[in-house]
Amino acid sequence: MRIKPFDLPIIFCLILFSFIPLAIFAAQQPETEETSARYAIIRINGQEVDRFNLDEIQDFEKTYYPAENQYNIIQVKDGRIRVREDNSPDQIAVKTSWIAKNGETSICLPHKLVIEIQQEGAEDAFIN
Repeated sequence: MRIKPFDLPIIFCLILFSFIPLAIFAAQQPETEETSARYAIIRINGQEVDRFNLDEIQDFEKTYYPAENQYNIIQVKDGRIRVREDNSPDQIAVKTSWIAKNGETSICLPHKLVIEIQQEGAEDAFIN
């Protein structure tokens, strides 16, 4: 197979155009101030039950009981949050470990418990 005279410019243009979506999505991202607070929002069965300011709490634990014979122990420490322990069979939320960045989530499906990190002033992306 031979390279024809216009093959290289066409390949170069295609590679260049492949970065256009990246530039578009980067331009659409809302800019948030670095000083705005980060909140961990705890929802059980779609209803918000708690909201913690991760920038203010140094070390904190709380136990939630979503239903009879179900529990989740939430730990907040050094600007991060995690499900430290629960009695769900799969332990996915426990294995997710610490979350701290805007948009990250930790989900315990059997207990219908969701932890989501949101920046102050960000729109609530969670849909009931």
